[in-house]
Amino acid sequence: MDVSFLGGPHPQHGVGVVAPFDFALDRELWRWVPDEVSLHLTRTPYVPVEVSLDLARLVSEHATLHEAVRALSAAEPQVLAYACTSGSFVGGHTGERAMCAAMTQAGGVPSVTTSGALLEALAELGARRIALVTPYTRSVTRSLERYLARGGIEVTARANLGLTHHIWQVPYRSVSAMAHRAVRRKPVDALFISCTNLPTYDVIPQLEAELRIPVLSANQVTVWSALRHLGIGAVGPYQALLNPSARPGASEFGTTAPGPAAPRKGCSDHPVLPDTPLL
Repeated sequence: MDVSFLGGPHPQHGVGVVAPFDFALDRELWRWVPDEVSLHLTRTPYVPVEVSLDLARLVSEHATLHEAVRALSAAEPQVLAYACTSGSFVGGHTGERAMCAAMTQAGGVPSVTTSGALLEALAELGARRIALVTPYTRSVTRSLERYLARGGIEVTARANLGLTHHIWQVPYRSVSAMAHRAVRRKPVDALFISCTNLPTYDVIPQLEAELRIPVLSANQVTVWSALRHLGIGAVGPYQALLNPSARPGASEFGTTAPGPAAPRKGCSDHPVLPDTPLL
């Protein structure tokens, strides 16, 4: 059958994604992406190390990033995203910015990381006091808290699972239970669910309705920030980050949904306190 009349395929905006070797949620990333965007994923080389600060350092080495970006360059992405929370906060703010710079130098296009995107998203929401949910051990969770503190974000409550492997198998009910456990302790401006290997897409609108605060997740902020560089909005039902009309108090003030975000030109630049080593 002659299908030439269809005129496709339609032009696509490409987003190159570098993920750790054990990343298992490719499909979740795609759920935030509109039809005119294609994701091009590659993974860092396997290393026999459980989820820890040591693993975070190994999967974020600049030589590793350089090779991953080179592999993605053939698809000519317009923006690059490093999809790993711990790998992008383990070196502090200086390390996160250096990662962005290294990827941009290797690929010649703007770059974002999950941890940098998180600070960008919190600034977008005006959130300064947050509750934190992670699947990590206490040491990794504490390192994330220090990263956030240097960005001016106070973590007032937290809950974690203490996992070192198979994080992608955590069910939504466990994520929801952690969120409720963390938020009930103190009033907060938002909740952040960390780790790009922790499933969150379907639980975000449920939690926002129950907790009545914006809920952010690692994969959500990564995709949102990468698409924002292209002037394109991420998609998703009832998610405050994506749609201001879903934010607390929006209807009272007549807030309406935004058009596409203005394109961004480079790594996020956040005011932070001086870095000290993450122990």
